[in-house]
Amino acid sequence: MSSNPNLPSGRIAETNRLLQAVKQEITKVIVGQETLLDRMLIALLANGHLLVEGVPGLAKTTAVKTLADALGLTFRRVSFTPDLLPADIIGTLVFNPREGNFSPRLGPVFTHLLLADEINRAPAKVQSALLEAMQERQVTIGDTSYPLPAPFLVMATQNPIEQEGTYPLPEAQTDRFMMKCLLDYPTKDQERQILQRFTENAPPPIQKVLTAQQILDAREILPLVYCDEKVADYILDIVACTRKPAPYGLDRLTPQIAYGASPRASIFLNLAARAEAVLRGRHYVTPQDVKTIAPDVLRHRVLLTYEAEAEERTSDHIIREILDHLPVP
Repeated sequence: MSSNPNLPSGRIAETNRLLQAVKQEITKVIVGQETLLDRMLIALLANGHLLVEGVPGLAKTTAVKTLADALGLTFRRVSFTPDLLPADIIGTLVFNPREGNFSPRLGPVFTHLLLADEINRAPAKVQSALLEAMQERQVTIGDTSYPLPAPFLVMATQNPIEQEGTYPLPEAQTDRFMMKCLLDYPTKDQERQILQRFTENAPPPIQKVLTAQQILDAREILPLVYCDEKVADYILDIVACTRKPAPYGLDRLTPQIAYGASPRASIFLNLAARAEAVLRGRHYVTPQDVKTIAPDVLRHRVLLTYEAEAEERTSDHIIREILDHLPVP
């Protein structure tokens, strides 16, 4: 692949070094969960938001908190509960009796890194309170809009929908998340390391290895990462196939897909693939970068029919079948 003359290799190497340093700090606390750590760094680099799903106890909250410590960014955590109100997240106007007027009281969303813990424990009205913040990087309280700090990332955790007391996220909100990462239980060896790390010795302190300005500077290289036209077409074909699989020779998937991925998926898949390339120390995107990141970008954007659910099919099954079928450039 041709290199981009506007992107010095030294900038890629330096960005990669900084990202690996962040990852190394996080691994002082987190054992395993390699995919989660990579997806957090990709979301950070690509200016996206991350939705993490897994059963309780898999260190979802700990991973996000440790990331904030390694970045030296301001961090807030909101535990979503059924009695939470939108004002508890974005803030509200408070009457000042001395001056006889209303003044804004900014909510916890005004931070660099917001952890929306167990986001599907709250009703849709509260979940939607994050929509403007996630998309526009601003919040409107009363008649005034307030910009959020930069960088601003929402990392939300949720328990599987089938668990008691949870609410599915609205489609409009899930589409705002760049990726949805699924966590599984650790292996036996990994769990042995967890036991030793948290029962015998306290984890070492996390060192700050990045600044807010370094993150913003690193984001400037993504548009310069080379993405060949054939790779871009590959991304478009993948997304289009989730909407109308028949033209691509996957007629059997048509009755299983209710709605395919939105155009936002194409944008996010392109950006995430570029960030994946930087994370691997390259200045160009390969088809493998696209295949690696595609399930996390698409799994929450492909909605299945009742027929597919009756056959116990998941969006991951559909996406994997599409990736296996489409020719790789």
